[in-house]
Amino acid sequence: VIDPEVSSISFWNGEQPLSVLTYYACHPQSYYRTGVPSPDFPGIARFIRGQDVPDVLHVHFNGAGGNIGAGKYNDGAKENRLILARRLADGMRRAYESTEKFPVGPSDIGWKHQPVSLPLGKHLRRKDLEGNLADWNGKDYWSSPEQLAWVLRCENGHQIDIACLSLGDVRVLHMPGELFVEYQLAAKAMRPDLHVAMAAYGDYGPGYIGTEIAYSQGGYETSERASKVGPGSEKVLMDAAAKLLEVE
Repeated sequence: VIDPEVSSISFWNGEQPLSVLTYYACHPQSYYRTGVPSPDFPGIARFIRGQDVPDVLHVHFNGAGGNIGAGKYNDGAKENRLILARRLADGMRRAYESTEKFPVGPSDIGWKHQPVSLPLGKHLRRKDLEGNLADWNGKDYWSSPEQLAWVLRCENGHQIDIACLSLGDVRVLHMPGELFVEYQLAAKAMRPDLHVAMAAYGDYGPGYIGTEIAYSQGGYETSERASKVGPGSEKVLMDAAAKLLEVE
């Protein structure tokens, strides 16, 4: 289950392009944890496009790719990073070249948000996490401090804003966490009359956010280590998306 489309939204002043926003749902990693900072293949692809179309701001957003890996390119082979980057850059180019321009005025542009409270994962207990702090190893990838921070956020009633940018018949949803691709596909299906894109990873507090059924199917992404929310997250997020997309 994937979303094969690269979405591109560009802003123009007459015939002069000003900025290009692109969206694609995939883990933004080929090989990693090498100790060397790298934007990996999405950053390289964005750089290539910046060379192809200079003097334009290029911004790339990762879509709902929490359960989508780079497939055969994610085998640790160093040469695959550039191959994959060129493929993504080609998708960005073709999306850009198929741009359909339309004028926008103040009434065509909108920004809405919907605050949501995601259900806390049942495996997270404040007392246990506080007790584990003394044993925390600072080199741990995920561990009790950030889990405790999420518990405190939930207990304090902190909500996450799900946002939607409107540009004519374009809608861009901004979502939290490492979201499963099913959310992106569902949002697009809600309004087939619109051009819907999605940016995830906006608030990383929840960690991975699976679909409801995924929490009963097992796997790393919905494990107690990776996800700090529960199966009820799907309804919360889909209800918010439907409201922002004005689904009747």
